[in-house]
Parts: sequence; structure tokens; C-alpha cells
Amino acid sequence: MLVGLGVGVDYALLIFYRYRHELTAGADPAKAGRKALDAAGRTVFFAGCTVIIALLGLVALGLGSLQGVALALALTVLTTMAASLVLLPALLALFAQRIQRHVLKHAAKSAAKGKTEGRRWRALAAAVQRRPLPALLIAVLALLALSAPALSMRLGFADAGNDPKTSTSKKAYDLLAEGFGPSFNGPLIVLAQGDEAAGQTVQSALAKAEGVAAAGPAMPTEDGALTTMIIYPRTAPQAKGTADLVHHLRDDVAPGLERETGAKILVGGATAASQDFADTVEQRLPLFVAVVVGMSSLLLMLVFRSVLIPIKAALLNLLSISAALGAMTLVFQEGLFGVQPGPIEAFLPVLIFAIVFGLSMDYEVFLISRIHEEWERTKDHSLAVREGLASTGKVITAAGAIMIVVFGAFMLSTDRMLQQFGLGLAVAILVDALVIRCLIVPAIMQLFGTWAWWLPAPLARRLPKVALERPTNS
Repeated sequence: MLVGLGVGVDYALLIFYRYRHELTAGADPAKAGRKALDAAGRTVFFAGCTVIIALLGLVALGLGSLQGVALALALTVLTTMAASLVLLPALLALFAQRIQRHVLKHAAKSAAKGKTEGRRWRALAAAVQRRPLPALLIAVLALLALSAPALSMRLGFADAGNDPKTSTSKKAYDLLAEGFGPSFNGPLIVLAQGDEAAGQTVQSALAKAEGVAAAGPAMPTEDGALTTMIIYPRTAPQAKGTADLVHHLRDDVAPGLERETGAKILVGGATAASQDFADTVEQRLPLFVAVVVGMSSLLLMLVFRSVLIPIKAALLNLLSISAALGAMTLVFQEGLFGVQPGPIEAFLPVLIFAIVFGLSMDYEVFLISRIHEEWERTKDHSLAVREGLASTGKVITAAGAIMIVVFGAFMLSTDRMLQQFGLGLAVAILVDALVIRCLIVPAIMQLFGTWAWWLPAPLARRLPKVALERPTNS
């Protein structure tokens, strides 16, 4: 529902905004609808494809729990995109006369007051173009500073220790930790697969291992083939020391005991399972990022016939995502604003990456396609950048504002995971819609100049030609 609302607002606003633009330019409703769908509709189609690619990239992680989420999200975006391309034009045609009357009336009032469409955005673009390098450096350095805390981000899962202090689960958690030690709420369970004597030896060795506060008695099965023991770390379940202990027992302690006793030793339990999930996500994250960024960049290269545009888009999208993860780390891991500190939910970074990368590509395609259209029409690069921002700045910020409200509403939940999810998405959209699209992209495009549309001749001959938008005078 979150993603459906987000992309639905994006796509509907883009098509309707272009429809409104054509009406104010003097086109009749039928022609305005055709032009809006021919231009903005193509943008919506390719933007939707990039979102679907980003979401299906979750499949590359190989985690069953996320594959179902990825498929559901991709189908949501596909359905929303289809509604925007089929249902929305039908509704525009059905209410054409009423919409035209209101649009022209509003345009007449604005003209009477001397207002020009996109005047402020055009002025902003011109200001950035006069000093592109300072604007770029200030904005990038600010986002890098916000991203820095993400370097120390620790993945894990929340437990009752992160519940509100007034809840009975939190009170019980604190009482148990105070009375029996911090690890009592999340001990490790060790299984020794061997005879009963081997189990006793393993229990004695683990009780003396570094980082272990206590080891419960060895509990063999009736036939003595398996022995279970409960291990209590010195640190709390979510602490880094507990994660280090899991790895220490598996990598350092267990191999020596296995050689000594001939038993096979397995370290498990809910705490260890949570750490396994977090480790798997960290290991497969580079592959996931490479698949999503690579496929999306290839699609952008096909659409805009450029090498630099896809590289720029990928780097800026990664910057907005890292800023969001940095904000999440500051608030939920470091305890900013009085929030109970703890790890970041292990599956959230990849989920936020997929969603934000797709939505950021939406904004990228919206803005660059309009710049590209003006470039094709005028061959004046500076003018194309100004007109592109003037034409899309309002709709991008409006769509971003609506999504920030939608995502921000999740921070009102008492559930820690939903709070993290809402904050990460809201910050990413805020950064992307305001800082990146309104400051960084115009600055970079101005610095690129006509090189922004450069594509090596051998590559140009091999790539199929894909028309995103036709010039408005065609």
C-alpha cells in the first residue's frame, strides 16, 4: 500500500501536469490527452520499469522472506503503472470539459496577476547555473556528512528490550536482565552431536570460553546421541559483543572441540539466527546493489543515449539512500532524540534501497526526460536545464511532499520496525526531491554541458534506439 500510494501519486501527477500544460498552451482536450500520454506516458512507463527492476533485485539476495515482498511490490507498481496509462487517460477524457474549464480559469487568473508558470524554479536553476561548482560541493558535502553514521550501522532485530518503557514486556525484560544478567533474555543454544561424554566435555569448555558468563548443564537425549546446553553471553542479545561471541564460538572454539571429542557442534538459538540473517544480508548486499544499479543504468543508457547520465543517476541515488540510512543510524542505533538505542532491522536497508532507488529513478527520469526534450528541441543546453527544472520542479516536490507525509505517518506507530521504515523513506524522499533534483542535478548538468549526451559511436551503433518523449513541436 505504501509503495502503491507513492508511485501512484508520482505517475498521476506527472501525466496530469503535462495534460494541464498542453491545455494552457491552447490544445483541445483530446489533443492534450494524446500529447500528455505520448510524452509523460512514456516517461511513466520507463520510470515504472526501473522501479520494478529495483524491486526484483531483491530476488538476487536469495532470502525467501524478501522474495515474496519483492514480487508483491513489483506487481503493485506494475498495476499502478497500468492504471496510470489506461485508467487515468480515460478519466481525463470523461471529465475533459470540466477540467479544461478549471485549468483555463486558473491560468487566466495567474496571467492577470503577472505570474509565469515555473518562474521560481527557472530562477533557482539560473542561480545554480551561475555557481554550479559551489552549489554542487555544498550539497554533496552535506549529504556525505549525513551519510557518515551509516558506516557504523549494525544490523539485527529488535526485541522486548526496545519496547516502550511503559509496556509490561519491557518491564519484564528489564527485571529479568537485572536479576539474571543481560543475556538471560536471549541465550545461545549449543547442540553437540556425539556421545554423552563428548557433550560434558563441550559444556565444560564452553563455560570457560571468553565472552561466556555461564553455561547451563549438559542435557543429553535418552540415547545420549545429542546433548543440548544453554550458553549465556556476558552481553545483551542485541549487543555487538554477543554477535562477536557467536562468531568466536563457531569459528574458534567449536573446531578445536570437534577435533578433541569427535562430536559435531552447532551454535543456534533465536539470537544466533538473527545474527545469521544479518550476516547473510551483509554478504549479499554488494551483489544486490550491482544487479539493481547495473540493470537500471543500462535502461537509462538506452533511453537517453548517454553514458554520463546513467552514472550520475546511480551515484546520486546511492547518495540519497546512504543519507537515509545515516539518519536511521543516528536516531535508532545511536539513540538521537531520546529513542531507545538498538540495531537496525536487518532486512530494512535492502528493502529501503530497492524502494528508494526505484522512486529516485522516477524523479531522475521525470527531470532528465524534460531536459532532454528541450535539448532536442533547442540544442541550447543551459536553456534545456532551466526549462526542464521549471517544468518538473513543482510536480516533483509536490509528489515528494505527499510521499513524505505518507511515509512519515509510520513514525507515529509504536512499532520500532515501522518507525525505522517510515523515517528512512521520508528522509530519502526529502533529500532526493529537494536537494538532489533541485540543486545537485542542475549543477552537474551545467558542468557536463553537451557532454551529458555523449555516447561512443561504437556503442551508439549497437544499442537499440528507444524514444522516450517526442519534442513538443512534433
